[in-house]
Amino acid sequence: MTNKDIETLAPVTHEDVFYSSREGLRLHAADYGRNDPLTRSRLPVVCLPGLTRNTRDFHDLAMLISRHPKTPRRVVSFDYRGRGQSAWDKDPARYTITTEADDILNGMAALGLEHAIFIGTSRGGLIMHVLAATRPGVMTGGVLNDIGPVIEGAGLVQIKAYLSRTPKPRDWDEAARVLTETHGKSFPALTDTDWADFARAVFVEQKGRLEPDYDPALLDGLKGVDLSTPLPTLWPQFEGLGAMPLMALRGEHSSLLSQETLDEMKARVPSLQTITVKGHGHAPILHLSGIPKILGEFFASVDKAHNH
Repeated sequence: MTNKDIETLAPVTHEDVFYSSREGLRLHAADYGRNDPLTRSRLPVVCLPGLTRNTRDFHDLAMLISRHPKTPRRVVSFDYRGRGQSAWDKDPARYTITTEADDILNGMAALGLEHAIFIGTSRGGLIMHVLAATRPGVMTGGVLNDIGPVIEGAGLVQIKAYLSRTPKPRDWDEAARVLTETHGKSFPALTDTDWADFARAVFVEQKGRLEPDYDPALLDGLKGVDLSTPLPTLWPQFEGLGAMPLMALRGEHSSLLSQETLDEMKARVPSLQTITVKGHGHAPILHLSGIPKILGEFFASVDKAHNH
């Protein structure tokens, strides 16, 4: 088999880029369309995953965006410290949203990204709230994926319970089955193929075993959250996000972002575009259910606002 044959079997989809945090931790980003001259005239897209998730959540979406036949864009998705291909932090106390926001800024600087349209899923959206208060200029537009300034305690209870007992499946078929059994009621829109893809985003193979792809110490931060009292809200930071073109996606069956909060977000920032994704829970899977087309139209509107 020649090298050309190998390239045909496994085409290069993106570059894995490594950079350093402020204190020297090795962090990872996946960079799509970086060297394509067709992407340079459009705003790039930065993708930020959820609490225990990683760049693989965005792979299919990034492929669609970066290889769009008419309007391709560069897409960069980040692995936070302790997730995916980024190094684990020896001090779990640093697994915080503010530290992760700083890591993203360092990553953008390393990759030559002055500003971008941001997509933040769950925790990624909370990082966007932090950036709105500290470095708003890096964001030209934003998509909050099933997250807002109010986090429902009941939803966090569900996430804590699921993460505390995440099984270690024996093979990929069992991994897909476990995820279907756990999340199937919230995601009736997903097919068997979607669940199989979902499994490969969540788990990683290590020494012949499937393991969740994050540092278990990451969950230490959840243990100290007192869910008997309301969680702090982020309304001032959210209103800061409202200074730019902004969209909020909510999974129809989401337990973390309530319809009431979404309505209040719209009342406070009337320009906010809101979309309810049918057949999805927390958090909508962005390459499915017609979401890429919705995002593409939003990106075009951000371009227009940015160029005027």
